[in-house]
Amino acid sequence: MDNTQKFSGRAENYTKGRPGYPSALFDCLYTDYGFSDNSSIADIGSGTGKFSKYLLDKGSTVYCVEPNEDMRKAAENELGDYSNFISVNGTSDATALKDNAVDFITAAQAFHWFDTEKFKAECKRILKPEGLIVLIWNTRDMSSEFNVKSYEIYRKYCPSFKGYHGGMKDDDKRISAFFKNNFRKIVFENPLAFTKGKFITRSLSASYSLKQGDDNYERYIAELEDLFDEYSENDIVTMKNNTTVYIGGVL
Repeated sequence: MDNTQKFSGRAENYTKGRPGYPSALFDCLYTDYGFSDNSSIADIGSGTGKFSKYLLDKGSTVYCVEPNEDMRKAAENELGDYSNFISVNGTSDATALKDNAVDFITAAQAFHWFDTEKFKAECKRILKPEGLIVLIWNTRDMSSEFNVKSYEIYRKYCPSFKGYHGGMKDDDKRISAFFKNNFRKIVFENPLAFTKGKFITRSLSASYSLKQGDDNYERYIAELEDLFDEYSENDIVTMKNNTTVYIGGVL
């Protein structure tokens, strides 16, 4: 399946179930890395606008570049009231933006889907001189038993599961190659609290997740619910999670 279509039919679950990002990350970008309310930012693979919303709230102009129609329409519904929001039907290597159009490029939960060399070429085209690229992931802390056991459930039931973020690892060589080893890595603690319903919705929002009607769907959901029950306290599970950020220029 074309990577741009892997989230078709998942926009509602994505909007409801996907976590946000810590305020410390945006304080860092806007204090230490030159982001401002005058910045133009291309958020590539913006999905339903989870990350873009924080940038819009800071007053920046954000081009939300998303190829999947379901996800893009969800973002338009969520963010359409922002005058600084611009929805763009484009891909990581064909954004439809003008040359030297933006001060910054962000990609949250998305870089692992890109053809990195084609993405780099597009970044060079649309980014202003001295502009920065920021790659962001929410990453589960695998020292947590809950995260290890949920991983095993996804591996057991979801044929397309190759690991979180499409199998991309912490400090993946694709990141080093993209930045030619000239980048800054910053990690922010971002523990996530889930009710049972939100945990199930979060699981169903993943590109690899089974959908209703798939073989073993009921057993898959039952095992996720049992896992939640085993680790919940007062009907809440707190998932150990970090937000990992890589910042650099394009060389």
